[in-house]
Amino acid sequence: MKRNMHDWLKELPSSKKALPILSFPCISLMNISLKELIADSAKQAEGMVLVAQNTDSAASVSFMDLSVEAECFGADVRFSDTEVPTVVGRLIHDEAEADALAVPPIGAGRTGVYLKAIEDVVCRITDRPVLAGIIGPYSLAARLLDVSEIMMDCYDEPDMVHTVLEKATAFLIEYAKAYKAAGANGIVMAEPVAGLLSPMLEEEFSAPYVKKIVDAVQDESFIIVYHNCGDNTPEMVPSILSTGAAAYHFGNSIDLKEMIEKFPSDVPVMGNVDPAGVLRMGTPETVEEATLAVMNACHTYPNFVISSGCDIPPLTPWENIHAFFKVVGAFYGKNV
Repeated sequence: MKRNMHDWLKELPSSKKALPILSFPCISLMNISLKELIADSAKQAEGMVLVAQNTDSAASVSFMDLSVEAECFGADVRFSDTEVPTVVGRLIHDEAEADALAVPPIGAGRTGVYLKAIEDVVCRITDRPVLAGIIGPYSLAARLLDVSEIMMDCYDEPDMVHTVLEKATAFLIEYAKAYKAAGANGIVMAEPVAGLLSPMLEEEFSAPYVKKIVDAVQDESFIIVYHNCGDNTPEMVPSILSTGAAAYHFGNSIDLKEMIEKFPSDVPVMGNVDPAGVLRMGTPETVEEATLAVMNACHTYPNFVISSGCDIPPLTPWENIHAFFKVVGAFYGKNV
C-alpha cells in the first residue's frame, strides 16, 4: 500500500514499536527448508505474511539474502537447508575482467523470485510498510572480487574496484526501481563489508555509490534504510550521513548509544540486539536481558528504534522472538 514514508518515519520512534530484520525464521512456521523458501516467490510471500501475523513489528522486512545480486553477475553460491546462501570464490581477478563484466538484466537469477514475492505480498500486508532487501554497492563488489582481496585491491587496484562498483551500482539502481514498481515502500540496504574499511576508504569506495542509489530512487513514498554492522561505523558517521538515506540501522558490534549521539535527532537510528549470540542461541531470559540493556541505554533519544543488530538467523526459536517483542511492549508500557 502506497503511503508517505517520510511521515511514517517521523512517527516511527514515538510508535514504540520494534522493527527487527525478521523474515527467515518463517521456515519453522511453514515447516519448509531454506532452499525451498529462497526458490519460491509464493512461499516467500506466505512467510512474510506469517511473520506479520505473529509479530507487532513496525514494518514487514523481506529476506536479507546477500548472495542474490552477486549470483546474477555470475558468482558461485553455496546453498544450505538451514543457513543463508553464501558466495564462494572470486569472480573478478583483474582489470580486464572488470572491464568485461556485464551488468545483468533485472529478473535474472533469483531476482525475479524476490521481486515477485514483494509484488504478491504488498496486497496482503497493508497494516504496515513492506521493505524489500538489497545488498549495498561495496558489499556486492566485495562478493565479486572476494571479501578479503578487495581490501588490498582498494590500495593496489583502485581503478578496478571503481569499475566494479560502477557496474554494481548501475545494477542496484535498477533492482531498487523494480522493487519500487512492485509496490515496496522502501528497501533495507545491507552494506556490512564497508564497515571493515577505514573511514577514508569508506568515504571513497562506499558512500558515493550508496548516494547514487539513494538519489535515484528515494522519494516521498520510497525510502532507503542503510544497514551496516561493521566495527568501524562510529568513525564513519559524517560520510554515512552524506548518503542521504532516510534511516540507519547498525549492528551489535558497536555501542548504539555512542552511535545515536552522533546523529541528528530527526534521523531514525535502529538497532541492535545481537541476532546470532542472543536471539538465535540465547533463551527468553537472555533475550529479555539483552533487549533491556539496549533500550535502557537508548530509549530517551527521540530517534531511537529498537531492532535486531542484523538479520535474524533462520533457525532462531520463536519463543526468543516472542520474548523480544514482549519485553519491548512491557518496557514502553512502563516508560511512556
